[in-house]
Amino acid sequence: MSRADQDKWNLRYREGAYATRSHPSALLAEWLPKLKSREDHPRAIDVACGAGRNAIYLARRGWQVDAVDVSEVALDRLSETANAENLPITCIQADLEDAAHRPADLFVADRYDLAIMIRYTNLPLIDTLKGILKAGGYLIVEEHLVTEADVVGPRSPQFRVAPDALRDAVAGLDIIAYREGTVNEPDGRSAALAQLVARYPRRPLLLAGRPMTASRKTAARAPGFTRRETPLALFRGIHTQIESATHSQIR
Repeated sequence: MSRADQDKWNLRYREGAYATRSHPSALLAEWLPKLKSREDHPRAIDVACGAGRNAIYLARRGWQVDAVDVSEVALDRLSETANAENLPITCIQADLEDAAHRPADLFVADRYDLAIMIRYTNLPLIDTLKGILKAGGYLIVEEHLVTEADVVGPRSPQFRVAPDALRDAVAGLDIIAYREGTVNEPDGRSAALAQLVARYPRRPLLLAGRPMTASRKTAARAPGFTRRETPLALFRGIHTQIESATHSQIR
């Protein structure tokens, strides 16, 4: 993302953009009570969190949340709320479209019980999000869907996902729920959305036909690498680095 784009988002938030949008994503509100975690205080990451409506919703329900966005103005607004309510939210300013300049410890393997990405169009980033989930961790994604209907959201199809594109992007995860279509927003307007809830499998990884030992699992899940290597690639010690492509941010 260019500095001009970052300045654009800062200006929008400085002028009060999304100030009235305090409700969480309906998809998150629907599914959060259904998620299962072994942790007393599970950990989540909210990618492209904006002013943090979903991060706040999670934190108020006992989740420790890392909230990531390119706009420091939006994060300042979120930080004020978190401090006022003593919520366990860590705000992280980062350009999600520039992998070379992200904080080195932003995406670490096996860190999160939940990753959410709501109305931010960057499907290649999903490969990275899959790699930071713990075994049994969840991924919740909502994207604007390509449509010719009169709906809210971006006009350009560049900032929407094609039918089935989101489903295809989560290959390797267990899909719990997937739907595409038009929904009614809280303000009465219609939105065309692709919505997904998926889970990282708990099945043990295999190496040469045998379950991996703890030490082998650790090696396979080194920070900065995916965990979806084939057994042959693991045997040869070859890792596949996560790649990220540049897309534009839409909330």
